[in-house]
Amino acid sequence: MPLLRVLHYLWASPATALGLLFAPAAWMSGGRVRCVDGVVEIHGGLVQRFLAQGLPVIGSASAMTLGHAVIGQDQACLDDSRTHERVHVRQYERWGPLMIPAYLLASLWAYLRRRHPYWDNPFEREANQISDRGEA
Repeated sequence: MPLLRVLHYLWASPATALGLLFAPAAWMSGGRVRCVDGVVEIHGGLVQRFLAQGLPVIGSASAMTLGHAVIGQDQACLDDSRTHERVHVRQYERWGPLMIPAYLLASLWAYLRRRHPYWDNPFEREANQISDRGEA
């Protein structure tokens, strides 16, 4: 693995560690864990319930990225959102441990400007633009 790639994984590793906490919960409740193109994908079981139940600000989600880990409600959600979520993986590679606070601040900034904290978040806008073009 090239040094730059290793550095990307290390820089994003705090968020990845957070995402990997979902793996045992999914696995022990009937979900699945697998690695796809260097990203750990976790779905089903308690993860499905967590995402379906709803997240603050955006409500339910089909998938969510934390570093090099993506949690999804089910395999179909992961398949359908893979391009979008891979954009977030690249964002974590750029922002590293600053990504989560930056994302939350961007949502707060959108909200304070009477915009939607999810749809008008620049991180989501970038992911939507790239995934709409079919790139990643």
